[in-house]
Amino acid sequence: MKLHEYQGKELFRSVGLPVPNGEVAGAPDQAAAIAERLGRVVIKAQVHVGGRGKAGGVKVAATPEEARQVAGRILGMDIKGLTVHKVLVEPALDIQTEYYAGIVNDRASKRFILMLSSMGGVDIEDVAHSNPEAIIRLPIDPAYGLLDFVVYQAMRDAGFSGAKSRELGRVLKGLYEALVRYDCLLAEINPLVITGDGQVVVADAKVDIDDNALFRHRDLLPYREESFDNEMDRQATEQGLTYVHLGGDIGVIGNGAGLVMNTLDVVTASGGKPANFLDIGGGAQADQVVKAMTMVLSDSAVKGLIFNIFGGITRCDEVAKGMLEAADQMDIRVPVVVRLAGTQEEAGSELLRGSRYVPVASVQEAAGKIQELIAR
Repeated sequence: MKLHEYQGKELFRSVGLPVPNGEVAGAPDQAAAIAERLGRVVIKAQVHVGGRGKAGGVKVAATPEEARQVAGRILGMDIKGLTVHKVLVEPALDIQTEYYAGIVNDRASKRFILMLSSMGGVDIEDVAHSNPEAIIRLPIDPAYGLLDFVVYQAMRDAGFSGAKSRELGRVLKGLYEALVRYDCLLAEINPLVITGDGQVVVADAKVDIDDNALFRHRDLLPYREESFDNEMDRQATEQGLTYVHLGGDIGVIGNGAGLVMNTLDVVTASGGKPANFLDIGGGAQADQVVKAMTMVLSDSAVKGLIFNIFGGITRCDEVAKGMLEAADQMDIRVPVVVRLAGTQEEAGSELLRGSRYVPVASVQEAAGKIQELIAR
């Protein structure tokens, strides 16, 4: 579950991190009223994507009237395909130094990694590409957590201010505390700021929480409503489907994340553009298949659909029944190719015999066939 900046800052505040006192606005007049109380402010678009500053989604306003005008321009703005519905209004900072600090889940090492850089700010993504050695990466042993001497060694290697090392160290320890307390997969501060008067301030927050741990954090469930980037993501979650919108025109449905990702790779390698990732999971029944097809075909950009099923605990005949039910319930106007293999493969293929679905023997054949059918 992705959190907006203002939500992430609420979590950081709960562990004692120095977060600015900002408020959220959904209309220009609200932003002006907040600026009336706070004075000179920065107005920040709340969307689940980086690069807001470069896209024009972060602006300073000196007066309430200017805050109203700036908020009016930012609200409704499209930033990398996402629409801005809320802005965070905070006191503008006198920034002297910007650092980057983040803790991310590294699946390869099966540990969290502390990442620090003295080159924080809007260009941190460029730094990661052009000057990766400027970002210090340090694995955190889960048995010991983030130890003090490790923190200070990492800060020294990253070039953090010696004069403010104690305050910066407390922020990093608090960042790790928040990560563990709330079952985060990512907790990031960019920038971590030292102001002109020497204050250490958490000026931004990016937080992703493990969906599988939400049962331990009922107080965070209200955030879930705002964690969806589009209506299709919301519908998929409500129906128990693992769905990711990819923006192409070839729909993909399979059982198992690895199988679906392999299908996406084959489609891409053959010159196609996948529209989505959709995993119906193991043991899916016919009703789940109907939901999956409805989900994918609700995307008007989809011109063709690939089913790639390798039956283990998922039975091919159950998948076939779902596909036939979907054909009865929906007006399917795009070609659909189907690869069935594994448990009850023959029974599933027999059920689909004579239907509108086109059988194929392999995912490679599926990728070529769907493009051939779309081109007709």
